[in-house]
Amino acid sequence: MSTLERTRCRIRAHPLALDAVLALGVLVAMLATSFADPHGEGATWGAHTPDALSLALMVLGAAALVLRRRRPMAVLAVTVALSLVELVTADPRAPVAMSAVVALYTVASTTDRPTTWRVGLLTMTVLTGAAMLAGPLPWYAQENLGLFAWTGMAAAAGDAVRSRRAFVQAIKERAERAERTREEEARRRVAEERLRIARDLHDVVAHHIALVNVQAGVAAHVMDKRPDQAKEALAHVREASRSALNELRATVGLLRQSGDPEAPTEPAPGLARLDELADTFRSAGLPVEVARADDGTSLPAAVDLAAYRVIQEALTNVRKHAGPAAKAEVSVVRVGPDVEITVLDDGPGEDTAPGDDDGHGGHGLLGMRERVTAVGGSLTTGPRYGGGFRVHAILPVENPTTTSAGETV
Repeated sequence: MSTLERTRCRIRAHPLALDAVLALGVLVAMLATSFADPHGEGATWGAHTPDALSLALMVLGAAALVLRRRRPMAVLAVTVALSLVELVTADPRAPVAMSAVVALYTVASTTDRPTTWRVGLLTMTVLTGAAMLAGPLPWYAQENLGLFAWTGMAAAAGDAVRSRRAFVQAIKERAERAERTREEEARRRVAEERLRIARDLHDVVAHHIALVNVQAGVAAHVMDKRPDQAKEALAHVREASRSALNELRATVGLLRQSGDPEAPTEPAPGLARLDELADTFRSAGLPVEVARADDGTSLPAAVDLAAYRVIQEALTNVRKHAGPAAKAEVSVVRVGPDVEITVLDDGPGEDTAPGDDDGHGGHGLLGMRERVTAVGGSLTTGPRYGGGFRVHAILPVENPTTTSAGETV
């Protein structure tokens, strides 16, 4: 902090002391002016000698200015009254009205504009009228017109200072609101990113751990009687765990390299790897049939990821909850501006998750719904008539967050 800024802070911390210094300066100026002859060449000093009443009025007017911040209207009334007494009784006149000019400036700088103009007009009229009517000088004398000008300038200057102060305050408030808005937006984006990463981790872990669990059970069951089949099951366990580690590494790498333009923008694949996904479930003992009629439609990255995750989570739920004899069907169909994804199973759904009402468990359905909604699609889930479960997602081919020109809104 510079010396000037420290001085300003100290002055703001002691406004009464500042007003006392100002009052002393005004008193010195009034005394100096009262001893000068304004009509002489170069202001003749000592030509005038104010009487005791004028000196007392000047001291009282200056003393009243000490309270100008606390009681601006009262100080203005006192200084105007003292100025009227001086204008009516003194000859020659002393510049007691100088204190009224300072008080009028204070009122104008601390009140609203209508009040400033009403009080300023009244002050100018009263002081100038008294000077013109009660003084020995001609009504059009320079001193009378000067008094009118000084009071008018005091009101205008105070109103200008008040307006500038209000403008600066409005700018500060706007900047503070903008800063709060930026902070809230940053917190919102962080929360959304955490939710997205949580969904990715859930999808990866749930899918691969389910496969590892199944294959490990198979290996334990056939280890003694059919070691070759046990080795094959363990190979599937190793492959599933390797895939899980790779996707977890990609997700963590995304977090560590968020500022790197070379970093991947999405850690998970899309529908191009649908056959590979189906093979992993087939190797785990779940028959999966895949039918595609999307004509090789190219989807935006977010939509492609959502489609893949919906199918992955739906098949994971089938493997976990539909029973050992269940079969699954996956269809991807282009219908107008949308891609419809359907996952069906024919299992009885006996192995349900605790607390789940629809036969498929945990946070999987909630995560699927959030993913689909985030890209502007819709998701419906529920039991099938005659047994089994149905997951149906409608995803837009064009990402709704982009314009037709391809520019992000």
